[in-house]
Amino acid sequence: MKLGLNAGGFGPQIRIDIDRIKRAEEIGYDSVWSAEAWGNDAITPLAWIAAQTTKIKLGTAIMQMPARTPAMCAMQAMTVDQLSGGRMLVGIGPSGPQVVEGWHGQPYGKPLKRTREYIAIMRAIFKREGPVEFDGEFYQMPYTGPGSSGLGKPLKSILHGRADIPIYTATISPKGVETAAQVADGFIPIWTTPAGLGTFTESVEKGFAKAGNGKGWDGFEIMPTVTAIINDDLDAVRSFVKPHLALYVGGMGARDKNFYNDHVTRQGWPEDAKKIQDLFLDGKKKEAAAAVPDDLVDGVALVGPKERVRDKLAEWKESKATTLLIGGDPNSIEQVAELVL
Repeated sequence: MKLGLNAGGFGPQIRIDIDRIKRAEEIGYDSVWSAEAWGNDAITPLAWIAAQTTKIKLGTAIMQMPARTPAMCAMQAMTVDQLSGGRMLVGIGPSGPQVVEGWHGQPYGKPLKRTREYIAIMRAIFKREGPVEFDGEFYQMPYTGPGSSGLGKPLKSILHGRADIPIYTATISPKGVETAAQVADGFIPIWTTPAGLGTFTESVEKGFAKAGNGKGWDGFEIMPTVTAIINDDLDAVRSFVKPHLALYVGGMGARDKNFYNDHVTRQGWPEDAKKIQDLFLDGKKKEAAAAVPDDLVDGVALVGPKERVRDKLAEWKESKATTLLIGGDPNSIEQVAELVL
């Protein structure tokens, strides 16, 4: 099992701890990952990190598809890949309707259909087998619809990109996981327990069957995002994680459409998920955090004394996870590496 490092969170000022990233590279972390919400973008920090590292792979977890065309996503990925000596890992996702429509001003539409079209175009651009032509529901190349000039023509990338740059999707829904298995090189789930990875198996195998050509588990990446806080005060570190879980399970979506709430429900906490959401949407955020059960935190995060985390990592090693994307303080990042690498 490999380790990846989450580079940082969001805030009014972008902060990237390059010393922590260099240390992660030194002690054997395989990759470092940036992200975007509705502030800093995901790709610019990777270029900055690439210039100050030599071997650690560079991933986006994630780039929001509605924020850029498939061609622009491919251009950015190929650029960072070449500048870094072939270290780029592309993580993309549809985001959610609140961000897509509220921030990017785009229709949320059919995210899985968009994902399949998006990846097909990116792979065609990477391969450079000819000028790219595509006629899909969301993307047409060249575009000939309303407002077009009629002057567009198929083009082939000037930049000779690496044809096999990996593409991963961020997803936790059954159909999203199936789509990832069909068209991507893996997927990035969040708030998932080692046992909870088993809820994806049926969807992954359905996706492999749709892909055909012998596609299967070999080489397919499952890279859960996992918070790590190694500290003897178990209650304190649980209390740090709970508000973040409550935000996603309770507030990241509408009452009748919250992917994270559904995901926690499928993993075995249906009553807790409903209670957290009810409290959060009623404006009782502290009560929602307090309603997050301890065993849910223990399942999705690496928290508590080092011996306890060692036992939890043993569960991850027995699961289908291929890489853990670790977020946490420098000491915990070091100790997780000691236990895994």
